[in-house]
Amino acid sequence: MQTDTVQQTSVTPPRSARDGWTTRGWLSAGSAAALVLLLVLTGCGVWVLAHATDVNRRLTDRWSPALIASVRMESALINQETGIRGYGMTGKREFLEPYREGVAQERAAARELARLTGGDEQSTADLARVRERSERWQAATARPVSEAGDPVASARERVESGKDTFDALRASLTEQQTHIEAARDAARSDLDGARSLRNTVFTTIACVVLALIALAFAGLRRGVQLPLDQLRTDVRKIADGRFGHSIVPSGPADLRALATDVDGMRRRLSGELEFSDRARAQLDEQATELRRSNEELEQFAYVASHDLQEPLRKVASFCQLLERRYAEQLDDRAKQYISFAVDGANRMQTLIGDLLAFSRVGRLHAEDADVALEPVLRRTTSSLGLVIEESGAILTHDPLPSVHGDPTQLGVLLQNLISNAIKFRAPGVVPRIHVSAHETVAAPDGPEDAGPRWEFAVSDNGIGVGPEYAERIFVIFQRLHTRDTYPGNGIGLALCKKIVEYHGGTITLDTDHTPGTRFVFTLPAAHDDASAADAES
Repeated sequence: MQTDTVQQTSVTPPRSARDGWTTRGWLSAGSAAALVLLLVLTGCGVWVLAHATDVNRRLTDRWSPALIASVRMESALINQETGIRGYGMTGKREFLEPYREGVAQERAAARELARLTGGDEQSTADLARVRERSERWQAATARPVSEAGDPVASARERVESGKDTFDALRASLTEQQTHIEAARDAARSDLDGARSLRNTVFTTIACVVLALIALAFAGLRRGVQLPLDQLRTDVRKIADGRFGHSIVPSGPADLRALATDVDGMRRRLSGELEFSDRARAQLDEQATELRRSNEELEQFAYVASHDLQEPLRKVASFCQLLERRYAEQLDDRAKQYISFAVDGANRMQTLIGDLLAFSRVGRLHAEDADVALEPVLRRTTSSLGLVIEESGAILTHDPLPSVHGDPTQLGVLLQNLISNAIKFRAPGVVPRIHVSAHETVAAPDGPEDAGPRWEFAVSDNGIGVGPEYAERIFVIFQRLHTRDTYPGNGIGLALCKKIVEYHGGTITLDTDHTPGTRFVFTLPAAHDDASAADAES
C-alpha cells in the first residue's frame, strides 16, 4: 500500500513556472535576429566585393591594356613614317619592311582598342579620329611614295603635306592617350574608394560579429548557465542527503519548470526514503531466509546421496537374495515381480545420482581455469572405451583449443554428448561422431565483457531429432523414446545445457543437419592458451 501511494504522488509545477519564454524560444528568437543581421551584412559584403572586383576589372582589364594598345598603335605609325621617309630619301626597298610591319601592327592595335573601349563614346570617337587621320596620311603620302617608280622624287613633292598630315595624326594619338589616361586615373580612384569601402564594411561586419558573440555569451551565461549552476548546487545538496533543502526556480520557463519538477522529486524521494529503509530490512530478512534454505538444500543433497540410496541398495540386494535362495519355489510370475522391484530400485538410485549431478553444477567443483580440451576428450573417450568398442563407433575431431571453465564439468559435457550419439545410433549403421571447433565473436546481445569465444559442434549420423523437439529435449526428464527402446532418465541434455550456461555459453540443436544430430555450443576462450596447454599436458 505504501508503494502505491508513493508512485501515485505527482507534483505539478505552478503556472508561473511554465509561463514566459523558454530557453528554446530565447535561442530561436536570438538566432533568427542574428541570422537576419548576418544576412544583411553578408549582402553588403558581397556587394562591396562585387563593386571592388568590377572597378578593378575596369582598371586592369580595360583602361591599362587600352593605354598600352594606344602606345603600340603610336609606335606602329612612327615605324611606318620612318620607313616611308627612309625609302623616299634613299629609294632602297628594304626601308619598306618597317612600313609594312607597322601597318600590320597598327591594324592589330586598332582592333584591340576597339574591343577594349567599346561602349565608351569618347574613346570610340578618339579611335575613329586617329584611324581617319591615319588613312588620310596613308592616302596622301605613304601609299603614293611606296608605289611610285621614283620614290625619291615623289617623297620630295610630299614633304610638307606629309609632315602636316602626320603631325595632325600624332596630335590625335596624344589626345586619345590623354583621354585613356584620364579614364584609367578615374578607375584607379574608384578602386581606391572601393577598397576603402570594403575595409570599412568588413571591419563593421567583424565588429558586429564580435558584438553578437559577446551578447550570445552574456545571454547564455545569464539565462542558462547561472540558473543551471544554481540548480546543480541545489541538487548536490539534495544528493548529499539534505532532503529538506528547497529549490528556488530561476531562469527561462523551461528551466524554472525543471527546477520545480526536481523539487517535487525531492519531496517524493523524502517520502519514499522511509519505505525504502523498510523494504531493505525486509530484503535482508529474505536473504537470510534464502541462505538458510540453501543450507537445507545442501543437507538434503547429502541425505539423498547417502541416507536415501542406502535403503534402495538394501531393497535391491534382498530382492536378489530372495530370488537366489528361493529360486526353486518361485514361479515365473514371482521372478518377474522381483525383477521389477530390483529394476525400480536401481533406476531410483540412478535418478537420484543424476539429480545430484544436476544440482551440483555451478556449486561444487567450480574450479574455473584455462583447460585444454584435447586431454579432456582423450579421458572421455577412454572412459567410454567399452561402449565405443561394442558399437564400433568412429570418433574424429578437429584440433581442439583451450577454454576457460571447470575441467570436471567440461568432461561431463563431452561424455554426455558423445554417449548420446552412440546410444541413439541408426540400426545397422556404424556410428560416426565428429567434434569440430572454430573461434567466433560474442553475440551482439551478449555481455560487453564476454570476450572471444569458441563454437563447438558434436555431430553424428544417428536417428536424429525432429525440429519440433529442438527445445523440449533440453528440459529435464523429457524423453522422446521409451526406456525399453533407449535406456536413460532424460536428464543428460538438461545437464549439458546447465553446464554450458554456467560457463556463459549457449547450446542448440542444428535443425538443418541431416542425417543424424548436431549439437552446437559455445564456451569462453582461454585467458592464456600457453599456460593451459602446459598445465594439462
